[in-house]
Amino acid sequence: MLCSRSLGGLGAGVAALRSRPAGQVRFGAGIRARRVSTSWSPVGAAFNVRPQGRLLDLFGERQGLFGVPELSAPEGFRVAQEEALRRTELLVERVCSTRPGPETVFIFDELSDTLCRVADLADFVKIAHPELAFREAAGEACRSIGTMVEKLNTNVELYQTLQKLIADKKLVDSLDAETRRVAELFMFDFEISGIHLDEEKRKRAVDLNVKILDLSSQFLMGTNFPIKIEKHLVPEHIHHHFVHDKNHIVVDGLHAEAPDDLVREAAYKIFLYPNAGQLKCLEELLSNRDLLAKLVGYSTFSHRALQGTIAQNPETVMNFLEKLSDKLSERAVRDFEMMQGMKMKLNPQNSELMPWDPPYYSGVIRAERYNIEPSLYCPFFSLGACMEGLNILFNKLLGISLYAEQPAKGEVWSEDVRKLAVVHESEGLLGHIYCDFFQRAEKPHQDCHFTIRGGRLKEDGEYQLPVVVLMLNLPHSSRKSPTLLTPGMMENLFHEMGHAMHSMLGRTRYQHVTGTRCSTDFAEVPSILMEYFSNDYRVVNQFARHYESGQPLPKAMVSRLCESKKACAAADMQLQVFYATLDQIYHGKHPLRKSTTDILKETQEKFYGLPYVPNTAWQLRFSHLVGYGAKYYSYLMSRAVASMVWKECFLQDPFNRAAGERYRREVLAHGGGREPMLLVQGMLQKCPSVDDFVDALVSDLDLDFETFFMDSQ
Repeated sequence: MLCSRSLGGLGAGVAALRSRPAGQVRFGAGIRARRVSTSWSPVGAAFNVRPQGRLLDLFGERQGLFGVPELSAPEGFRVAQEEALRRTELLVERVCSTRPGPETVFIFDELSDTLCRVADLADFVKIAHPELAFREAAGEACRSIGTMVEKLNTNVELYQTLQKLIADKKLVDSLDAETRRVAELFMFDFEISGIHLDEEKRKRAVDLNVKILDLSSQFLMGTNFPIKIEKHLVPEHIHHHFVHDKNHIVVDGLHAEAPDDLVREAAYKIFLYPNAGQLKCLEELLSNRDLLAKLVGYSTFSHRALQGTIAQNPETVMNFLEKLSDKLSERAVRDFEMMQGMKMKLNPQNSELMPWDPPYYSGVIRAERYNIEPSLYCPFFSLGACMEGLNILFNKLLGISLYAEQPAKGEVWSEDVRKLAVVHESEGLLGHIYCDFFQRAEKPHQDCHFTIRGGRLKEDGEYQLPVVVLMLNLPHSSRKSPTLLTPGMMENLFHEMGHAMHSMLGRTRYQHVTGTRCSTDFAEVPSILMEYFSNDYRVVNQFARHYESGQPLPKAMVSRLCESKKACAAADMQLQVFYATLDQIYHGKHPLRKSTTDILKETQEKFYGLPYVPNTAWQLRFSHLVGYGAKYYSYLMSRAVASMVWKECFLQDPFNRAAGERYRREVLAHGGGREPMLLVQGMLQKCPSVDDFVDALVSDLDLDFETFFMDSQ
């Protein structure tokens, strides 16, 4: 998962990659190579031992979080935010008095960087720091910076300064391609906030934005809210599967993996029972999004949201989803029949396949057919071995090595956080990755990539190196063994490291478009591509060794694991098509022709195949409607692109250095400075069609490309 934030007109939101136009910074051009540090140590060993000595450093000088001096104590956030706000005022004065030209864009980006360096860091600390005082101070910093951003987004003089540049065609044409695109992105962000409207409409846009923010927060809270139901309404023999609260059963999820059919059915019907308040909240959220989109000049919210993406517009998205659904339908039907057969075998009295069944029965089919019990694989996937595998892969593909670096006292928020230096064989230090990999109390249960500091070319010619955090939830090592990963954990590690390398290798001039700050439907491409590497035996064989015996993971086990992922995969993908289509309809033409629940029922029957269950409202638990409104299709689109890149560039040889360098040059290096489709074209040497995207996804279900080489050797 890519965790990103947007600060409106001046924020570092997600943006798209691009290859280098004339005048853009090349990998080493004008930037001195960073010297190698003698404190770096091999990455594999660092992750298979517990950290030593950091807590005993009682007399060393205390540094701040991430090396920021002010953040040695919670109070430092106030100092950091006040300095950022002071500097912001100066930069606003400077840009408004500067003659329109390239410097205008540079100052805008510096303004964005000044705010994001506090806000992005605080965004992470407020959810991840174990100390309440730090979390609260970081939360206050976020609010303070957010208030300033709202002020800047309604600063007409600031907007007009940028508009003067954009309106001067001769001047715009004289800008290099990256600078021109960044100027246009800043302008786009301004105008979707309504600043170009007259005063009355501008106030209306501000009010709508505030209301949408409040409704989004309210809806998001409601998506996870547990349901209490009186005990006598639930069959007594399944009570023990749920939490009890006096005379009530508490249902806090779908219990999708529960072996008992009745437990899954009860959880589904109770957890998804319509809540009038949540329903009203969703309707208001969708309506207000539509009003805002129309106010700022778009026919629907979806048209507004898809600007600058691979798809570009909702018509293309729906074409993609409908064609994909057509290609999947027969395969999905076969999957459902297979699951129904398994249900009939295990529960002959009630064999109709229902929406609460697929996660469980597809898991049973995979386990029965392929013998992929995680405990058989874990001994081969120690965390240290997996990190060494990543190191080997990056070294062969990109000439990059990962080194463990001892953080200073106070630099990290928990003693088990590891700091990695990312080092190129000729360019030196490229950036740092802080690995917050282990479980702890109150830590969010999510796997995420956080940008702490974006890369950019500074005024003095030095390059501001990127800093990111990868957050996982892995078990700690024990006295008997190092941290051992399941195959799913290993794949997630590769996925998140894909995001990290996207950030590390971005070398844009502007931080507004650095690394992962790219269009939503491209942002997951580098991370999903890493999943393909993690499923290739030639890659796995480089590192998967039994932590005790040193024996390699047998080819047959990797083959079974890869093939198991295709079992019922068409039905899984069909479900994603249903969700993405529902998202498009909700954010399409308003007023909606039916209630959100009637639309759900109709869309489920057309795009999924399993029956709608009366008196349920799954859409009220659809949390992605907040962060991925009109963009839920993005994961499917990103997977299609990643599949094409894998097959075209790395299938023949996953360690092909020439392909790796091209991937860096055409994709990773260029952040959001180019339209995402141009990035795809640069890597694939062709412009893919919707049919190409669909075929790439469908071929993954059939073609045994993961194990083809194993079987032929």
